[in-house]
Amino acid sequence: MEKITSAQLGQRLESGEDFIVLDVRDKGSYDRAHIEGIGGLEALNIPYSDVNEKIISEKIPKDKEVMVVCYKGISAASIAKRLNKLGHNVSLLDEGMESWFEFVDQKTVVEESDLTIYQFVRTSRGCLSYVVVSDGEAIVIDPLRNVDPYVRSIKDLKLKFVIDTHAHADHISGGAKLAKQFNVPYYLHPYDGIHPMDVLPANMDYEPSWEDKIYSFGRANLRAIHIPGHTLGNMALLLNGKYLFSGDSIFLSSVSRPDLGGKADTWTALHYASLQKLLKLPEATLILPAHFSSLDEQNDNRQFCQTLDHLKKSNEGLVMAQKSLKKFSEYILSNLRKAPPEYIDIKRVNIGLMHVDETKAQELESGKNICAIK
Repeated sequence: MEKITSAQLGQRLESGEDFIVLDVRDKGSYDRAHIEGIGGLEALNIPYSDVNEKIISEKIPKDKEVMVVCYKGISAASIAKRLNKLGHNVSLLDEGMESWFEFVDQKTVVEESDLTIYQFVRTSRGCLSYVVVSDGEAIVIDPLRNVDPYVRSIKDLKLKFVIDTHAHADHISGGAKLAKQFNVPYYLHPYDGIHPMDVLPANMDYEPSWEDKIYSFGRANLRAIHIPGHTLGNMALLLNGKYLFSGDSIFLSSVSRPDLGGKADTWTALHYASLQKLLKLPEATLILPAHFSSLDEQNDNRQFCQTLDHLKKSNEGLVMAQKSLKKFSEYILSNLRKAPPEYIDIKRVNIGLMHVDETKAQELESGKNICAIK
């Protein structure tokens, strides 16, 4: 019985391999977050206590590989042995969903003579972050809670600074931690240094990121564009005039939601005005978002990026943003989903108003991000 690592699982999902994922966790855990793949592939949920030969014969064909998963891999190993005895081709996700939830893949999305952009993909949550390198110097954009992948990536480089496009609600940022580890500045817009619900200022150190601020590193420059809407301090970052780190504004299939501060009507108008600024950028601008919703959004090179010209035609939210404020508002407000209550605490953690241990951090981050309208 083969053990599959999270890295191998990520590769197989991205390539669209045809296999069955059997998730034997309880239904509540499954509903909160489970493995998804290309073309609507979703893990089959049969809780451990419900697995029997009748269920197996009815729901699990023998002509496909079955990868069994649970939270830590212990219950899954027991079920995998039973399936193997019944003649199924079985594999096991090593260290279970606990490992999958933390897995981050690194991809090269841009490689030029004096510039490289690495995209870090946390597939389980649809989170994207970046390391940009120019002439031996590096910056990190929107780092995740676990900073080890970035540390490994920049080990032979000089880190100049770390920047968050906004105060994230769906995941805990590693920005302040990484900046402190390397003794470099951490940038955040001051409007996001105030919790939108508590109206309390950040209890942490950061440098202010302002509209049109230019950040230089190596032979590259990064221009900050203030785009309030998703948050009041939301920023986009334009690299060398042609690569846009869009943060939570323009995604690949939709746009960001404006209700996480509790003021959906007011912030929708801000969001619309901000998108108008971004729509004026050159059509060849490559959009590098902070999230994706599905593996189907990857391009032919298995990267999560697309030109602005393409998205103007294919991205439903961006199409609506090219219409009137009235039509855009109707679209946004009619498609809002209930925001997870954990998002309020994650925002507290991200500006130093709340401190959590690793177990609590994992609990807050469980489930898929829903920062997009759809």
